[in-house]
Amino acid sequence: MPRTHLIVVRHGESAWNVEGRYQGQLDSALTDNGLRQSRELAARLAREKLSALHSSDLGRAMQTAEIIAKYTSLAIVTCSGLRERHLGIFQGLLKREIQQRFPDEYRSFKGTDPDYVIRESESAAQAATRIISALESIAQQHAGQRIVVVTHGGVASALVRHTLGIPLGAPRRFERPNASYNAFWYEDGKWFLETWGDVSHLVKE
Repeated sequence: MPRTHLIVVRHGESAWNVEGRYQGQLDSALTDNGLRQSRELAARLAREKLSALHSSDLGRAMQTAEIIAKYTSLAIVTCSGLRERHLGIFQGLLKREIQQRFPDEYRSFKGTDPDYVIRESESAAQAATRIISALESIAQQHAGQRIVVVTHGGVASALVRHTLGIPLGAPRRFERPNASYNAFWYEDGKWFLETWGDVSHLVKE
């Protein structure tokens, strides 16, 4: 199979990112800064030869994708498999609220077991299986092309862990900036990392 290049981008800054709320599959709108970040990312992507634009169907990703679509003239293809991990009873809460209301669940969540399921959620392992399956399906649809995938920090994390063989239960030792440019390629059933966490397109304030 020909090499497929995937530019996997995280959505622009959202209101709950600023507040520090756990979003999961709930939503909050992009901030003014997030909209600016998305425009600056879109301007960079418009200079590349791209074949397709795929996006998570959650609102913050769609807002980012809509801006990219305007700059690149690509149609948005939505995919629920690109959603952030479902965080169940934690969704919509601040870290301190979770620690106060669900101390045992929070300790288990921060542990090393990727199969731990927060109430009404999915485990890290379940989310990773969903995410990698969706990304591989997209890569196979666009063999030999260069495409953009608009998604979430947890989705990009799952892909980089899968690519580099980092266990799901290992502590995260890398950043996942909003509106970051992360380049991968997929070839013969294997993933390769080219660029991670690139925000050189964002104007420094």
